[in-house]
Amino acid sequence: MAKIQCNVISYTLMRTVDIDVILPTVTIPESLMNQGKVHHDYQKKFPVLYLLHGFGNNHAQWCGYTNVELYAEERQIAVVMISGENKKYIDQNEDLFANFIAYELPEFITQVFPISTRKEDTFIAGLSMGGFGALYHGLSRPEKYSAIGAFSPGIKMQGNPIDLYEVLESCDQKIPIYMACGENDFLYDTNVEFVKSLQDKHMPLTWLSVPGYEHEWRFWDKCIEEFLDWIQRSDAYANAKRKI
Repeated sequence: MAKIQCNVISYTLMRTVDIDVILPTVTIPESLMNQGKVHHDYQKKFPVLYLLHGFGNNHAQWCGYTNVELYAEERQIAVVMISGENKKYIDQNEDLFANFIAYELPEFITQVFPISTRKEDTFIAGLSMGGFGALYHGLSRPEKYSAIGAFSPGIKMQGNPIDLYEVLESCDQKIPIYMACGENDFLYDTNVEFVKSLQDKHMPLTWLSVPGYEHEWRFWDKCIEEFLDWIQRSDAYANAKRKI
């Protein structure tokens, strides 16, 4: 596994942005068992998950509090995490975070790394504020993503001008959604309400209401592993889970 830390000048945001990229690479077991037969030749491009953090966090927290590096290496999928600050992943005045995520970020990632540009290989997910961001981007631009993961999403956040219910109503395509929330989470009731709207819209939905969890990282660690096993993949590395 390669974990690549980037500090990139964004022409959209007109400042530098911190980005972490998890890229599957040759493992120690593969090296020991296939000496002289393994190589760094990535002609078959990797699928990618754009993974968004929550309020008060940054690009580093997903790797700091979960085993996402292990899960991605096992499943041979790239993971991209940015510092979204506390901007909710939306456009606000001159801060064009939605534009950055929708256009400039995938342009940079797919040009610099061996990562697929196909919709079928592109996923978006996040927790809390990042769960809102994943729903907002996935439902606003279903032509770009093949699935959405929303873990304890902040459906209604203070000071947020975006109404997810309006975004959902305007969505004219079906996109698979994996949504989960702990039953002791303070956001649980708003999650249940939004789930009903997704069901009324007949969105392909997997909804997990999990007892015993609050708004916490132990829950989100479970979520990200389950989400990576839930997504439907057709890339060259699909159905080839590795031992690490």
